[in-house]
Amino acid sequence: MSVEDIEAGRGRWQERYEAAARKIRSGGPGGGGQDFRRTTISGDEVAPVYGPPEGADLPRFDRIGWPGEFPYTRGLYATGYRGRSWTIRQFAGFGNAQQTNERYKMILANGGGGLSVAFDMPTLMGRDSDEPQSLGEVGHCGVAIDSAADMDVLFAGIPLGEVTTSMTISGPAVPIFCMYLVAAERQGVDIASLNGTLQTDIFKEYIAQKEWLFPPQPHLRLIGDLMEFCVKEIPAYKPLSVSGYHIREAGSTAAQELAFTLADGFGYVELGLSRGLDVDLFAPGLSFFFDAHIDFFEEIAKFRAARRIWARWLRDVYGAKTERAQWLRFHTQTAGVSLTAQQPYNNVVRTAVEALAAVLGGTNSLHTNALDETLALPSEQSAEIALRTQQVLREETEVANVADPLGGSWYVEALTDRLEAEAEETFARIKDMGGDGTITSGLLRGIEDGWFMAEIAEAAFDYQQALEKGEKKIVGVNAHTSTVTGEVEILRVSHEVEAEQVRVLAERRKARSRTEVDAALRRLREVARTEQNAVPVILEAARAEATLGEICGALKEEWGDYREPAMF
Repeated sequence: MSVEDIEAGRGRWQERYEAAARKIRSGGPGGGGQDFRRTTISGDEVAPVYGPPEGADLPRFDRIGWPGEFPYTRGLYATGYRGRSWTIRQFAGFGNAQQTNERYKMILANGGGGLSVAFDMPTLMGRDSDEPQSLGEVGHCGVAIDSAADMDVLFAGIPLGEVTTSMTISGPAVPIFCMYLVAAERQGVDIASLNGTLQTDIFKEYIAQKEWLFPPQPHLRLIGDLMEFCVKEIPAYKPLSVSGYHIREAGSTAAQELAFTLADGFGYVELGLSRGLDVDLFAPGLSFFFDAHIDFFEEIAKFRAARRIWARWLRDVYGAKTERAQWLRFHTQTAGVSLTAQQPYNNVVRTAVEALAAVLGGTNSLHTNALDETLALPSEQSAEIALRTQQVLREETEVANVADPLGGSWYVEALTDRLEAEAEETFARIKDMGGDGTITSGLLRGIEDGWFMAEIAEAAFDYQQALEKGEKKIVGVNAHTSTVTGEVEILRVSHEVEAEQVRVLAERRKARSRTEVDAALRRLREVARTEQNAVPVILEAARAEATLGEICGALKEEWGDYREPAMF
Protein backbone atom coordinates (compact mmCIF):
# COMPACT_ATOMS: atom_id res chain seq x y z
CA MET A 1 0.00 0.00 0.00
CA SER A 2 1.42 3.36 -1.00
CA VAL A 3 2.11 6.27 1.30
CA GLU A 4 -0.63 8.22 -0.47
CA ASP A 5 -3.21 5.47 0.14
CA ILE A 6 -2.25 5.19 3.82
CA GLU A 7 -2.59 8.93 4.33
CA ALA A 8 -5.90 9.01 2.45
CA GLY A 9 -7.19 6.30 4.80
CA ARG A 10 -6.02 8.28 7.80
CA GLY A 11 -7.97 11.26 6.54
CA ARG A 12 -11.15 9.22 5.99
CA TRP A 13 -10.83 7.77 9.49
CA GLN A 14 -10.41 11.27 10.97
CA GLU A 15 -13.56 12.51 9.24
CA ARG A 16 -15.63 9.53 10.44
CA TYR A 17 -14.27 9.81 13.95
CA GLU A 18 -15.05 13.51 14.24
CA ALA A 19 -18.56 13.03 12.79
CA ALA A 20 -19.30 10.25 15.28
CA ALA A 21 -17.88 12.26 18.17
CA ARG A 22 -20.07 15.27 17.30
CA LYS A 23 -23.15 13.07 17.11
CA ILE A 24 -22.51 11.41 20.44
CA ARG A 25 -21.61 14.65 22.23
CA SER A 26 -24.90 16.12 21.01
CA GLY A 27 -26.95 13.30 22.47
CA GLY A 28 -26.98 10.69 19.72
CA PRO A 29 -26.68 6.91 20.20
CA GLY A 30 -23.95 6.04 22.67
CA GLY A 31 -24.65 8.68 25.27
CA GLY A 32 -25.06 12.44 24.93
CA GLY A 33 -22.51 14.86 26.24
CA GLN A 34 -19.71 12.39 26.88
CA ASP A 35 -16.12 13.58 26.81
CA PHE A 36 -14.03 11.92 24.11
CA ARG A 37 -10.71 12.93 25.65
CA ARG A 38 -8.83 9.97 27.15
CA THR A 39 -5.67 9.80 29.22
CA THR A 40 -3.50 7.20 30.84
CA ILE A 41 -3.87 6.74 34.58
CA SER A 42 -0.90 9.11 34.90
CA GLY A 43 -2.73 11.82 32.98
CA ASP A 44 -1.00 11.60 29.59
CA GLU A 45 -3.46 12.06 26.74
CA VAL A 46 -3.79 9.17 24.28
CA ALA A 47 -4.98 9.27 20.69
CA PRO A 48 -8.11 7.30 19.72
CA VAL A 49 -6.12 5.23 17.22
CA TYR A 50 -2.50 4.64 16.29
CA GLY A 51 -1.10 3.75 12.89
CA PRO A 52 2.04 4.07 10.77
CA PRO A 53 4.05 7.27 11.18
CA GLU A 54 3.16 9.89 8.62
CA GLY A 55 5.03 9.23 5.39
CA ALA A 56 5.66 5.53 6.17
CA ASP A 57 5.21 2.98 3.40
CA LEU A 58 3.71 -0.35 4.59
CA PRO A 59 2.96 -2.67 1.63
CA ARG A 60 0.52 -4.83 3.61
CA PHE A 61 -1.35 -2.05 5.38
CA ASP A 62 -4.43 -2.62 3.19
CA ARG A 63 -4.97 -5.83 5.22
CA ILE A 64 -4.76 -3.90 8.50
CA GLY A 65 -6.34 -0.57 7.63
CA TRP A 66 -8.08 1.91 9.91
CA PRO A 67 -10.97 1.27 12.33
CA GLY A 68 -14.37 1.51 10.69
CA GLU A 69 -13.07 0.85 7.18
CA PHE A 70 -13.01 -2.26 4.98
CA PRO A 71 -11.82 -4.93 5.69
CA TYR A 72 -12.63 -4.02 9.34
CA THR A 73 -9.60 -5.86 10.74
CA ARG A 74 -9.33 -3.10 13.34
CA GLY A 75 -13.03 -2.94 14.20
CA LEU A 76 -16.36 -1.78 12.86
CA TYR A 77 -16.41 1.73 14.27
CA ALA A 78 -14.01 4.63 13.78
CA THR A 79 -14.40 5.56 17.46
CA GLY A 80 -13.71 2.05 18.80
CA TYR A 81 -15.04 1.68 22.33
CA ARG A 82 -14.85 5.43 22.96
CA GLY A 83 -18.12 5.85 21.14
CA ARG A 84 -19.75 2.47 21.73
CA SER A 85 -18.65 0.22 24.57
CA TRP A 86 -19.16 -3.51 24.36
CA THR A 87 -22.42 -4.75 25.85
CA ILE A 88 -22.11 -6.60 29.15
CA ARG A 89 -24.44 -9.52 28.51
CA GLN A 90 -24.39 -12.16 31.26
CA PHE A 91 -25.66 -15.65 30.32
CA ALA A 92 -28.05 -16.86 33.01
CA GLY A 93 -30.85 -19.30 33.62
CA PHE A 94 -31.69 -21.94 36.21
CA GLY A 95 -34.67 -23.54 37.89
CA ASN A 96 -38.00 -22.06 36.91
CA ALA A 97 -38.88 -18.80 35.20
CA GLN A 98 -39.48 -16.97 38.48
CA GLN A 99 -36.04 -17.82 39.86
CA THR A 100 -34.32 -16.78 36.63
CA ASN A 101 -36.34 -13.56 36.49
CA GLU A 102 -34.89 -12.63 39.89
CA ARG A 103 -31.35 -13.29 38.65
CA TYR A 104 -31.99 -11.12 35.55
CA LYS A 105 -33.16 -8.24 37.69
CA MET A 106 -30.01 -8.57 39.80
CA ILE A 107 -27.81 -8.48 36.68
CA LEU A 108 -29.60 -5.43 35.26
CA ALA A 109 -29.56 -3.61 38.61
CA ASN A 110 -25.80 -4.18 38.89
CA GLY A 111 -24.93 -2.74 35.50
CA GLY A 112 -25.61 -5.53 33.00
CA GLY A 113 -26.47 -4.13 29.59
CA GLY A 114 -28.49 -7.00 28.16
CA LEU A 115 -29.90 -10.43 28.94
CA SER A 116 -28.79 -13.81 27.65
CA VAL A 117 -31.07 -16.78 28.33
CA ALA A 118 -29.73 -20.22 29.23
CA PHE A 119 -32.34 -22.97 28.80
CA ASP A 120 -32.45 -26.36 30.49
CA MET A 121 -31.82 -29.56 28.54
CA PRO A 122 -35.48 -30.55 28.01
CA THR A 123 -36.16 -27.11 26.51
CA LEU A 124 -33.03 -27.30 24.33
CA MET A 125 -34.31 -30.61 22.98
CA GLY A 126 -37.86 -29.37 22.35
CA ARG A 127 -39.43 -31.39 25.17
CA ASP A 128 -41.95 -30.49 27.85
CA SER A 129 -40.98 -30.72 31.50
CA ASP A 130 -43.39 -33.61 32.13
CA GLU A 131 -42.07 -35.89 29.37
CA PRO A 132 -40.32 -39.07 30.59
CA GLN A 133 -37.03 -38.01 28.92
CA SER A 134 -37.05 -34.80 30.99
CA LEU A 135 -36.97 -36.57 34.35
CA GLY A 136 -34.16 -35.25 36.53
CA GLU A 137 -33.11 -32.52 34.07
CA VAL A 138 -35.72 -29.80 34.58
CA GLY A 139 -34.11 -26.49 35.55
CA HIS A 140 -30.63 -27.95 36.02
CA CYS A 141 -28.52 -26.40 33.24
CA GLY A 142 -30.82 -23.48 32.52
CA VAL A 143 -34.39 -22.31 32.85
CA ALA A 144 -37.38 -24.52 32.02
CA ILE A 145 -39.72 -23.03 29.40
CA ASP A 146 -42.81 -25.02 28.44
CA SER A 147 -45.10 -22.37 26.96
CA ALA A 148 -45.58 -18.64 26.40
CA ALA A 149 -46.86 -18.36 29.98
CA ASP A 150 -43.35 -19.25 31.22
CA MET A 151 -41.96 -16.48 29.02
CA ASP A 152 -44.39 -14.06 30.67
CA VAL A 153 -42.93 -14.94 34.07
CA LEU A 154 -39.34 -15.00 32.81
CA PHE A 155 -39.54 -11.37 31.68
CA ALA A 156 -42.03 -10.02 34.23
CA GLY A 157 -41.09 -6.46 35.15
CA ILE A 158 -38.44 -6.34 32.39
CA PRO A 159 -39.56 -4.15 29.46
CA LEU A 160 -38.78 -6.21 26.37
CA GLY A 161 -39.03 -3.15 24.15
CA GLU A 162 -36.07 -1.60 25.99
CA VAL A 163 -33.78 -4.54 26.84
CA THR A 164 -31.93 -6.53 24.20
CA THR A 165 -32.28 -10.24 24.78
CA SER A 166 -30.15 -13.06 23.45
CA MET A 167 -31.48 -16.62 23.52
CA THR A 168 -29.03 -19.50 23.20
CA ILE A 169 -31.08 -22.26 21.61
CA SER A 170 -31.01 -23.84 18.16
CA GLY A 171 -33.13 -26.98 17.61
CA PRO A 172 -36.45 -25.54 18.88
CA ALA A 173 -35.34 -21.92 18.37
CA VAL A 174 -38.33 -20.85 16.26
CA PRO A 175 -41.05 -22.01 18.70
CA ILE A 176 -39.13 -20.43 21.61
CA PHE A 177 -38.79 -17.21 19.62
CA CYS A 178 -42.53 -17.18 18.98
CA MET A 179 -43.19 -17.58 22.72
CA TYR A 180 -40.88 -14.59 23.32
CA LEU A 181 -42.91 -12.59 20.79
CA VAL A 182 -46.12 -13.52 22.60
CA ALA A 183 -44.63 -12.37 25.92
CA ALA A 184 -43.73 -9.04 24.29
CA GLU A 185 -47.25 -8.68 22.88
CA ARG A 186 -48.72 -9.33 26.31
CA GLN A 187 -46.52 -6.52 27.69
CA GLY A 188 -48.03 -4.22 25.05
CA VAL A 189 -44.78 -4.02 23.07
CA ASP A 190 -44.88 -3.63 19.29
CA ILE A 191 -42.85 -6.66 18.16
CA ALA A 192 -41.47 -4.64 15.23
CA SER A 193 -39.42 -2.66 17.79
CA LEU A 194 -37.76 -5.69 19.42
CA ASN A 195 -34.00 -6.05 19.35
CA GLY A 196 -31.93 -9.05 20.31
CA THR A 197 -30.45 -12.27 19.02
CA LEU A 198 -31.63 -15.84 18.57
CA GLN A 199 -28.96 -18.48 18.10
CA THR A 200 -30.81 -20.79 15.64
CA ASP A 201 -27.49 -22.16 14.30
CA ILE A 202 -28.32 -25.74 13.36
CA PHE A 203 -25.09 -26.41 11.44
CA LYS A 204 -23.02 -26.23 14.64
CA GLU A 205 -25.43 -28.64 16.32
CA TYR A 206 -24.68 -31.32 13.73
CA ILE A 207 -20.97 -30.43 13.89
CA ALA A 208 -20.46 -30.16 17.65
CA GLN A 209 -23.25 -29.73 20.19
CA LYS A 210 -25.74 -32.39 19.02
CA GLU A 211 -28.98 -30.64 20.03
CA TRP A 212 -31.06 -31.15 16.88
CA LEU A 213 -34.68 -32.24 16.35
CA PHE A 214 -35.08 -32.95 12.64
CA PRO A 215 -32.93 -33.85 9.62
CA PRO A 216 -30.89 -30.92 8.22
CA GLN A 217 -33.20 -29.84 5.40
CA PRO A 218 -36.32 -29.19 7.54
CA HIS A 219 -34.17 -27.31 10.03
CA LEU A 220 -32.79 -25.14 7.24
CA ARG A 221 -36.32 -24.57 5.95
CA LEU A 222 -37.36 -23.23 9.38
CA ILE A 223 -34.29 -20.99 9.53
CA GLY A 224 -35.08 -19.60 6.09
CA ASP A 225 -38.66 -18.93 7.23
CA LEU A 226 -37.33 -17.09 10.29
CA MET A 227 -34.93 -14.99 8.21
CA GLU A 228 -37.77 -13.94 5.90
CA PHE A 229 -40.06 -13.15 8.82
CA CYS A 230 -37.52 -10.99 10.63
CA VAL A 231 -36.48 -9.05 7.52
CA LYS A 232 -40.12 -8.12 6.95
CA GLU A 233 -41.52 -7.84 10.47
CA ILE A 234 -38.68 -7.22 13.00
CA PRO A 235 -35.86 -5.52 11.09
CA ALA A 236 -33.57 -4.79 14.08
CA TYR A 237 -33.75 -8.36 15.42
CA LYS A 238 -30.93 -10.80 14.58
CA PRO A 239 -32.48 -14.20 13.87
CA LEU A 240 -29.17 -16.06 13.62
CA SER A 241 -26.12 -16.13 15.87
CA VAL A 242 -23.60 -18.37 14.18
CA SER A 243 -21.81 -20.14 16.99
CA GLY A 244 -18.16 -21.07 17.08
CA TYR A 245 -18.30 -21.27 20.86
CA HIS A 246 -19.65 -24.81 20.97
CA ILE A 247 -17.25 -25.95 18.25
CA ARG A 248 -14.33 -24.72 20.35
CA GLU A 249 -15.75 -26.18 23.56
CA ALA A 250 -15.97 -29.55 21.79
CA GLY A 251 -12.19 -29.47 21.38
CA SER A 252 -11.40 -27.67 18.13
CA THR A 253 -8.37 -25.48 17.55
CA ALA A 254 -8.72 -21.72 17.13
CA ALA A 255 -8.24 -22.10 13.37
CA GLN A 256 -10.96 -24.76 13.19
CA GLU A 257 -13.33 -22.64 15.25
CA LEU A 258 -12.73 -19.71 12.93
CA ALA A 259 -13.09 -21.68 9.69
CA PHE A 260 -16.03 -23.91 10.63
CA THR A 261 -17.96 -20.99 12.11
CA LEU A 262 -17.51 -18.68 9.14
CA ALA A 263 -18.30 -21.54 6.75
CA ASP A 264 -21.57 -22.06 8.65
CA GLY A 265 -22.23 -18.33 8.25
CA PHE A 266 -21.61 -18.53 4.50
CA GLY A 267 -24.09 -21.41 4.39
CA TYR A 268 -26.76 -19.18 5.93
CA VAL A 269 -25.93 -16.42 3.46
CA GLU A 270 -26.49 -18.93 0.65
CA LEU A 271 -29.77 -19.95 2.31
CA GLY A 272 -30.97 -16.34 2.35
CA LEU A 273 -29.98 -15.84 -1.28
CA SER A 274 -31.79 -19.07 -2.25
CA ARG A 275 -34.96 -17.54 -0.74
CA GLY A 276 -34.60 -14.50 -2.98
CA LEU A 277 -33.70 -12.21 -0.08
CA ASP A 278 -31.50 -9.16 -0.60
CA VAL A 279 -28.10 -9.80 1.00
CA ASP A 280 -27.84 -6.15 2.00
CA LEU A 281 -31.08 -6.54 3.97
CA PHE A 282 -30.64 -9.94 5.63
CA ALA A 283 -26.87 -10.08 6.21
CA PRO A 284 -27.01 -7.44 9.00
CA GLY A 285 -29.27 -9.90 10.85
CA LEU A 286 -26.48 -12.47 11.03
CA SER A 287 -24.32 -12.24 14.14
CA PHE A 288 -21.61 -14.50 15.53
CA PHE A 289 -20.71 -16.07 18.86
CA PHE A 290 -17.08 -16.93 19.59
CA ASP A 291 -15.11 -18.52 22.39
CA ALA A 292 -12.38 -16.50 24.13
CA HIS A 293 -9.84 -19.15 25.12
CA ILE A 294 -6.73 -18.86 27.24
CA ASP A 295 -4.08 -18.37 24.48
CA PHE A 296 -4.21 -14.59 24.72
CA PHE A 297 -2.69 -13.41 21.44
CA GLU A 298 -4.11 -16.22 19.30
CA GLU A 299 -7.61 -15.29 20.41
CA ILE A 300 -7.10 -11.61 19.57
CA ALA A 301 -5.80 -12.56 16.14
CA LYS A 302 -8.76 -14.91 15.60
CA PHE A 303 -11.28 -12.13 16.15
CA ARG A 304 -9.42 -9.74 13.84
CA ALA A 305 -9.13 -12.39 11.11
CA ALA A 306 -12.83 -13.21 11.40
CA ARG A 307 -13.87 -9.64 10.60
CA ARG A 308 -11.51 -9.45 7.65
CA ILE A 309 -12.57 -12.76 6.11
CA TRP A 310 -16.28 -12.08 6.53
CA ALA A 311 -16.08 -8.61 4.98
CA ARG A 312 -14.16 -9.86 1.96
CA TRP A 313 -16.42 -12.87 1.30
CA LEU A 314 -19.63 -10.89 1.75
CA ARG A 315 -18.42 -8.22 -0.67
CA ASP A 316 -16.53 -10.27 -3.24
CA VAL A 317 -18.36 -13.62 -3.20
CA TYR A 318 -21.93 -12.77 -2.20
CA GLY A 319 -22.21 -9.24 -3.57
CA ALA A 320 -22.96 -7.25 -0.42
CA LYS A 321 -22.63 -3.55 -1.15
CA THR A 322 -23.37 -1.86 2.18
CA GLU A 323 -21.02 -1.60 5.14
CA ARG A 324 -23.58 -3.09 7.53
CA ALA A 325 -23.91 -6.19 5.37
CA GLN A 326 -20.12 -6.64 5.39
CA TRP A 327 -19.74 -6.17 9.14
CA LEU A 328 -19.12 -9.19 11.33
CA ARG A 329 -20.73 -8.45 14.69
CA PHE A 330 -19.95 -10.94 17.40
CA HIS A 331 -20.63 -11.85 21.00
CA THR A 332 -17.90 -13.55 23.02
CA GLN A 333 -18.03 -15.85 26.02
CA THR A 334 -14.97 -16.79 28.00
CA ALA A 335 -13.96 -20.43 27.67
CA GLY A 336 -15.96 -22.76 29.86
CA VAL A 337 -13.66 -25.61 28.88
CA SER A 338 -10.68 -23.73 30.36
CA LEU A 339 -12.24 -23.71 33.84
CA THR A 340 -11.12 -26.31 36.36
CA ALA A 341 -12.81 -28.00 39.30
CA GLN A 342 -9.40 -28.11 41.02
CA GLN A 343 -8.54 -24.79 42.68
CA PRO A 344 -11.66 -23.09 41.25
CA TYR A 345 -10.60 -19.60 42.39
CA ASN A 346 -7.95 -19.73 39.66
CA ASN A 347 -10.88 -19.51 37.24
CA VAL A 348 -11.33 -15.84 38.13
CA VAL A 349 -7.88 -15.15 36.69
CA ARG A 350 -8.49 -17.25 33.59
CA THR A 351 -11.77 -15.51 32.92
CA ALA A 352 -10.23 -12.04 33.29
CA VAL A 353 -7.43 -12.85 30.84
CA GLU A 354 -9.88 -14.32 28.31
CA ALA A 355 -12.22 -11.36 28.67
CA LEU A 356 -9.32 -8.98 28.06
CA ALA A 357 -8.46 -10.87 24.85
CA ALA A 358 -12.07 -10.48 23.68
CA VAL A 359 -12.00 -6.75 24.36
CA LEU A 360 -8.65 -6.23 22.64
CA GLY A 361 -10.02 -8.27 19.73
CA GLY A 362 -12.98 -5.89 19.42
CA THR A 363 -15.94 -7.93 20.66
CA ASN A 364 -19.37 -6.27 20.46
CA SER A 365 -20.72 -7.96 23.59
CA LEU A 366 -19.27 -10.22 26.24
CA HIS A 367 -20.20 -12.82 28.84
CA THR A 368 -17.72 -13.71 31.56
CA ASN A 369 -17.97 -17.17 33.10
CA ALA A 370 -18.27 -17.63 36.84
CA LEU A 371 -15.60 -19.41 38.87
CA ASP A 372 -17.90 -22.28 39.90
CA GLU A 373 -19.40 -23.12 36.49
CA THR A 374 -17.31 -26.25 36.14
CA LEU A 375 -19.05 -27.55 39.28
CA ALA A 376 -22.62 -26.26 38.96
CA LEU A 377 -24.71 -23.31 37.86
CA PRO A 378 -23.27 -20.01 39.13
CA SER A 379 -24.15 -18.88 42.60
CA GLU A 380 -25.31 -15.30 43.04
CA GLN A 381 -21.93 -14.35 44.51
CA SER A 382 -19.89 -15.92 41.70
CA ALA A 383 -22.20 -14.36 39.10
CA GLU A 384 -21.52 -10.95 40.62
CA ILE A 385 -17.75 -11.54 40.50
CA ALA A 386 -18.05 -12.48 36.83
CA LEU A 387 -20.00 -9.29 36.14
CA ARG A 388 -17.52 -7.17 38.11
CA THR A 389 -14.69 -8.65 36.03
CA GLN A 390 -16.05 -6.92 32.95
CA GLN A 391 -16.73 -3.72 34.85
CA VAL A 392 -13.15 -3.57 36.14
CA LEU A 393 -11.87 -4.02 32.58
CA ARG A 394 -14.14 -1.28 31.28
CA GLU A 395 -13.89 1.25 34.10
CA GLU A 396 -10.36 0.81 35.49
CA THR A 397 -7.90 -0.60 32.96
CA GLU A 398 -8.25 2.08 30.24
CA VAL A 399 -8.06 -0.65 27.56
CA ALA A 400 -11.04 0.93 25.80
CA ASN A 401 -9.20 4.19 25.16
CA VAL A 402 -7.66 3.17 21.83
CA ALA A 403 -9.21 1.26 18.93
CA ASP A 404 -7.32 -1.98 18.19
CA PRO A 405 -4.31 -1.05 20.35
CA LEU A 406 -2.37 -4.13 19.17
CA GLY A 407 -2.85 -3.36 15.49
CA GLY A 408 0.48 -3.30 13.67
CA SER A 409 2.16 -5.62 16.18
CA TRP A 410 4.41 -7.94 14.19
CA TYR A 411 3.29 -10.91 16.27
CA VAL A 412 -0.44 -10.16 16.23
CA GLU A 413 -0.46 -9.39 12.51
CA ALA A 414 1.48 -12.59 11.74
CA LEU A 415 -1.00 -14.62 13.82
CA THR A 416 -3.93 -12.89 12.11
CA ASP A 417 -2.52 -13.70 8.66
CA ARG A 418 -1.79 -17.30 9.64
CA LEU A 419 -5.29 -17.94 10.96
CA GLU A 420 -6.81 -16.34 7.88
CA ALA A 421 -4.72 -18.53 5.56
CA GLU A 422 -5.66 -21.70 7.47
CA ALA A 423 -9.33 -20.74 7.32
CA GLU A 424 -9.17 -20.18 3.56
CA GLU A 425 -7.64 -23.65 3.11
CA THR A 426 -10.54 -25.12 5.08
CA PHE A 427 -13.14 -23.23 3.01
CA ALA A 428 -11.62 -24.65 -0.17
CA ARG A 429 -11.78 -28.17 1.25
CA ILE A 430 -15.43 -27.74 2.30
CA LYS A 431 -16.38 -26.50 -1.17
CA ASP A 432 -14.60 -29.46 -2.75
CA MET A 433 -16.55 -31.88 -0.53
CA GLY A 434 -19.82 -30.48 -1.83
CA GLY A 435 -18.95 -30.84 -5.47
CA ASP A 436 -21.17 -28.02 -6.75
CA GLY A 437 -19.11 -25.00 -5.74
CA THR A 438 -21.27 -23.99 -2.78
CA ILE A 439 -20.34 -23.95 0.87
CA THR A 440 -23.77 -25.32 1.84
CA SER A 441 -23.35 -28.58 -0.07
CA GLY A 442 -19.93 -29.05 1.47
CA LEU A 443 -21.29 -28.46 4.96
CA LEU A 444 -24.06 -31.02 4.48
CA ARG A 445 -21.66 -33.56 3.01
CA GLY A 446 -19.17 -32.99 5.83
CA ILE A 447 -21.94 -33.50 8.39
CA GLU A 448 -23.16 -36.66 6.67
CA ASP A 449 -19.65 -38.11 6.45
CA GLY A 450 -18.72 -37.13 10.01
CA TRP A 451 -15.76 -35.08 8.72
CA PHE A 452 -16.23 -32.13 11.06
CA MET A 453 -16.61 -34.38 14.07
CA ALA A 454 -13.47 -36.31 13.16
CA GLU A 455 -11.42 -33.13 12.71
CA ILE A 456 -12.50 -31.79 16.10
CA ALA A 457 -11.94 -35.16 17.80
CA GLU A 458 -8.38 -35.32 16.47
CA ALA A 459 -7.62 -31.80 17.71
CA ALA A 460 -9.07 -32.61 21.14
CA PHE A 461 -7.01 -35.81 21.32
CA ASP A 462 -3.80 -33.97 20.45
CA TYR A 463 -4.45 -31.39 23.17
CA GLN A 464 -5.22 -34.05 25.77
CA GLN A 465 -2.02 -35.88 24.92
CA ALA A 466 -0.05 -32.66 25.39
CA LEU A 467 -1.61 -32.23 28.82
CA GLU A 468 -0.85 -35.77 29.90
CA LYS A 469 2.76 -35.47 28.72
CA GLY A 470 3.13 -32.20 30.60
CA GLU A 471 3.77 -30.21 27.41
CA LYS A 472 0.75 -28.04 28.24
CA LYS A 473 0.33 -26.77 31.78
CA ILE A 474 -2.87 -26.11 33.71
CA VAL A 475 -2.28 -24.58 37.13
CA GLY A 476 -3.88 -26.67 39.83
CA VAL A 477 -4.27 -29.68 37.53
CA ASN A 478 -0.84 -30.75 36.25
CA ALA A 479 1.22 -27.89 37.71
CA HIS A 480 1.31 -26.14 41.11
CA THR A 481 -1.21 -28.55 42.55
CA SER A 482 -0.81 -27.80 46.27
CA THR A 483 -3.43 -25.43 47.70
CA VAL A 484 -4.81 -23.97 50.91
CA THR A 485 -8.26 -23.25 49.48
CA GLY A 486 -11.30 -25.25 50.51
CA GLU A 487 -14.41 -26.30 48.70
CA VAL A 488 -16.64 -23.73 47.01
CA GLU A 489 -20.29 -23.51 47.97
CA ILE A 490 -22.31 -24.25 44.85
CA LEU A 491 -25.86 -23.62 43.71
CA ARG A 492 -28.05 -26.70 43.83
CA VAL A 493 -31.40 -26.93 42.07
CA SER A 494 -33.92 -28.75 44.23
CA HIS A 495 -36.06 -31.60 42.87
CA GLU A 496 -38.99 -29.48 44.05
CA VAL A 497 -38.36 -27.17 41.08
CA GLU A 498 -39.17 -29.99 38.67
CA ALA A 499 -42.21 -31.13 40.65
CA GLU A 500 -43.57 -27.56 40.75
CA GLN A 501 -42.89 -26.98 37.03
CA VAL A 502 -44.78 -30.17 36.15
CA ARG A 503 -47.66 -29.20 38.43
CA VAL A 504 -47.97 -25.71 36.92
CA LEU A 505 -47.77 -27.13 33.40
CA ALA A 506 -50.67 -29.48 34.14
CA GLU A 507 -52.75 -26.56 35.44
CA ARG A 508 -52.03 -24.49 32.36
CA ARG A 509 -53.05 -27.34 30.09
CA LYS A 510 -56.41 -27.53 31.89
CA ALA A 511 -56.96 -23.75 31.75
CA ARG A 512 -56.35 -23.26 28.01
CA SER A 513 -58.75 -23.93 25.14
CA ARG A 514 -58.04 -27.44 23.89
CA THR A 515 -60.00 -26.67 20.74
CA GLU A 516 -57.77 -23.69 19.92
CA VAL A 517 -54.60 -25.67 20.57
CA ASP A 518 -55.70 -28.61 18.43
CA ALA A 519 -56.67 -26.31 15.58
CA ALA A 520 -53.34 -24.50 15.74
CA LEU A 521 -51.35 -27.75 15.75
CA ARG A 522 -53.44 -29.13 12.87
CA ARG A 523 -52.74 -25.98 10.87
CA LEU A 524 -49.03 -26.30 11.69
CA ARG A 525 -48.92 -29.85 10.32
CA GLU A 526 -50.62 -28.68 7.13
CA VAL A 527 -48.14 -25.83 6.62
CA ALA A 528 -45.18 -28.15 7.33
CA ARG A 529 -46.16 -30.07 4.17
CA THR A 530 -45.99 -26.92 2.03
CA GLU A 531 -43.43 -24.21 1.30
CA GLN A 532 -45.47 -21.62 3.19
CA ASN A 533 -43.67 -19.67 5.93
CA ALA A 534 -44.20 -21.58 9.17
CA VAL A 535 -43.41 -18.76 11.62
CA PRO A 536 -46.89 -17.15 11.66
CA VAL A 537 -48.61 -20.48 12.37
CA ILE A 538 -46.13 -21.36 15.14
CA LEU A 539 -46.82 -17.89 16.56
CA GLU A 540 -50.56 -18.65 16.59
CA ALA A 541 -49.90 -21.93 18.38
CA ALA A 542 -47.84 -20.09 21.01
CA ARG A 543 -50.62 -17.57 21.52
CA ALA A 544 -53.00 -20.48 22.16
CA GLU A 545 -50.56 -21.76 24.86
CA ALA A 546 -49.52 -24.84 22.88
CA THR A 547 -46.48 -26.24 24.65
CA LEU A 548 -42.99 -26.53 23.23
CA GLY A 549 -43.24 -30.31 23.17
CA GLU A 550 -46.57 -30.18 21.34
CA ILE A 551 -45.29 -27.78 18.68
CA CYS A 552 -42.05 -29.70 18.12
CA GLY A 553 -43.94 -33.00 18.22
CA ALA A 554 -46.29 -31.85 15.46
CA LEU A 555 -43.31 -30.95 13.26
CA LYS A 556 -41.56 -34.25 14.01
CA GLU A 557 -44.67 -36.09 12.82
CA GLU A 558 -44.18 -34.48 9.41
CA TRP A 559 -40.39 -34.23 9.18
CA GLY A 560 -39.13 -37.14 11.27
CA ASP A 561 -36.13 -37.44 13.60
CA TYR A 562 -32.43 -37.37 12.75
CA ARG A 563 -29.90 -40.02 13.69
CA GLU A 564 -26.24 -39.19 13.35
CA PRO A 565 -24.20 -41.71 11.29
CA ALA A 566 -22.09 -44.08 13.35
CA MET A 567 -18.37 -43.29 13.35
CA PHE A 568 -15.55 -45.64 14.32
